[in-house]
Amino acid sequence: MAGMNRRTLLQGLGAAGALPFMGGAVAEAKTSGGAVDKDTVYELRIYHTPEGKLDALLARFGGPEKKIFERLGMHCVAFWTATDDPLKGRTLIYMLRHKSRAIADENWKAFRADPEWVKVKAESEKDGRLVEKSESTFMSLTSFSPVL
Repeated sequence: MAGMNRRTLLQGLGAAGALPFMGGAVAEAKTSGGAVDKDTVYELRIYHTPEGKLDALLARFGGPEKKIFERLGMHCVAFWTATDDPLKGRTLIYMLRHKSRAIADENWKAFRADPEWVKVKAESEKDGRLVEKSESTFMSLTSFSPVL
């Protein structure tokens, strides 16, 4: 992972990764996850896994973790895996939407304390941690971005 930064990672997503960010206009819109307005924030998260742990992390996200997010009001926008080395096979990238930055903090506090999450995490990491490094960036849509 040495020398790899978010810019390089996002460039590696290619045109397909950029398509959701092109064209359109945002004021206030209804989406499947609720209203999007000027206070809405998006959170880009990047998880780097130890060698051989990505499949276990994907299973956790594809099963109980995503459901816990949704139950706690953390709208899942999309999930990606890296396709190019050195991140291929070791990186999960995903985006969440929160009603505001303050609510994002409340959501994460509730998530970390959630009894179901505590149990899922312990069970999924009985043979070792699934994430060795994580990154998080909070973002707001521009006036010309489509609603995600």
